[in-house]
Amino acid sequence: MSAAPAIDGLDRLVVPFDDGPRAHDALLELVGDRRLVLLGEASHGSAEFYRERAHITRRLIEERGFTAVAVEADWPDAYRVNRYVRGESADPDGVSALADFRRFPSWMWRNTEVVEFVEWLQGWNLQRQPEGRAGFYGVDLYSLRSSMEAVVDYLQAVDPVAAAQARTRYGCFDHVRAEGPGVRPCGRTGPDGAV
Repeated sequence: MSAAPAIDGLDRLVVPFDDGPRAHDALLELVGDRRLVLLGEASHGSAEFYRERAHITRRLIEERGFTAVAVEADWPDAYRVNRYVRGESADPDGVSALADFRRFPSWMWRNTEVVEFVEWLQGWNLQRQPEGRAGFYGVDLYSLRSSMEAVVDYLQAVDPVAAAQARTRYGCFDHVRAEGPGVRPCGRTGPDGAV
């Protein structure tokens, strides 16, 4: 069996780029006017992938008006970076803003390429009005407890009744066993106990 058909198919789909200042022009052309672009990588920890992803993201922000960078990272840790890039924190630099990434794999976010990107993003944002600034958001909940605590802390400051409701609802995560009567459903239940 020959690999030629598969390789021919790839030739039609692969978009090559060089190392110059317009390296990602063909990719941005493919983006068109889409509002959502997902960037993956072949490995975690490769400086080359981090650098290219930062370059592409920067161009999406500068040239296409993107205002949100959602990363595979814990929400509370990334939100500290968000406050930094938006000029809303006391962190003096990107290294400090990334300091909450302490759990494995901390090197995924606390590396030279990401530091350079968040410092660039802060500089970009500070030249704009707050409503035109780009944010940096984590979309993972590996740190379920700290994520829940961050939600409750926020609600406690703005709506204590909602904070109490959140504490109650998050309680279902406290005593869950694999089976049996100790399992409590998460979410709102109806009068018959159905979720």
